[in-house]
Amino acid sequence: MTDQVVLPPLCRNVASRESVRVASVPAGHVYVRHCADPQGADGVVRLTDPRPNGAPSTSQRWWPPVMLDPAWVDAHHDEFDVFHLHFGFDAQGPAALHRLVEALRRHGKPLVYTVHDLRNPHQADPGPHRDALDVLVPAADALITLTPGAADEIAARWNRTPTVLPHPHVVGAPLIDRPRAPRDGFRVGVHAKSLRPNMAVLPVVRALAESLTDLPDAELAVNIHREVGDPDAHAHDPSTMAALEDLAGRGLLTLRVHDYFDDEQLWEYLGGLDLSVLPYTFGTHSGWLEACHDLGTLVAAPDCGYYAQQRPCLSYGHSQRHGLDADSLHEVVEWAYRTRPRWRATAEGRAAERTRIAAAHRQLYTELLG
Repeated sequence: MTDQVVLPPLCRNVASRESVRVASVPAGHVYVRHCADPQGADGVVRLTDPRPNGAPSTSQRWWPPVMLDPAWVDAHHDEFDVFHLHFGFDAQGPAALHRLVEALRRHGKPLVYTVHDLRNPHQADPGPHRDALDVLVPAADALITLTPGAADEIAARWNRTPTVLPHPHVVGAPLIDRPRAPRDGFRVGVHAKSLRPNMAVLPVVRALAESLTDLPDAELAVNIHREVGDPDAHAHDPSTMAALEDLAGRGLLTLRVHDYFDDEQLWEYLGGLDLSVLPYTFGTHSGWLEACHDLGTLVAAPDCGYYAQQRPCLSYGHSQRHGLDADSLHEVVEWAYRTRPRWRATAEGRAAERTRIAAAHRQLYTELLG
């Protein structure tokens, strides 16, 4: 386990300054919402996400982000002081991002970029995201990232030094301190979702099924979205679905096929696991891991990316380059089964951390604005 990020001392006079208006892309994502001071004491006002064309008036959808359009910047530049980019630029090529940067420069607006992903988990081809980073990282007036390892990689690739701030809580405070429901057995979960490009589900599931065979009262629960079995869906993958159904039919796992969970369903699912195994072959950071930390569910994360630097978790060998190290996964599962560690956040600790994260953002914005 790697040492965790240590936040700088809290700047106590942040709240006394004038408010800072931030055009955040997006504003509605849970990560961004929880970078704000819970009492509003940071004095940061984030613009509401403009509704994309075609989105209903009742929708909270923020993608594709309207704020990435240089025409939006030209029309609304007097409504914000700082432009802060997080997610949502997957469809923006380098030329479009250059035009965004030029629009911000034209109106004297600082650009802050939080580097969540050094490799986009939704894109099989690393090229487009790499090209986007080659525009954004050099152009940003300030950079933030979530772990020291990611910061070191950014320094090595672009000679830029980001501010390292941890990921804030994902789950709401009342649930963070709620006692876990007592139950028998040892439940290991793999959520295949809609088979994101960075997932290698079947090798991990097969290795887990073998590992759990010799562990009394241990069970493997695999969840997958319904669209994987839908011939009309983009995520349709009949071979993977057939393989999982075969394993379930042989009694090696319990398979649950469902639509996307809402937050309440997701927290209930995660809270019912003893160990959540992330079947990723590439990536950088994980909000899923943070949610598990909030709920007291142990995580086994691959040794690619910087997951182990986010929160206390177990690591096993798994990457696009080297494939799965099944022996290391077996060792992780056996250790978790024997020791049953409880590495869990507290509501008080997460609240204090969130206050400091918010203050650090405010301080960075204030320094950019002079």
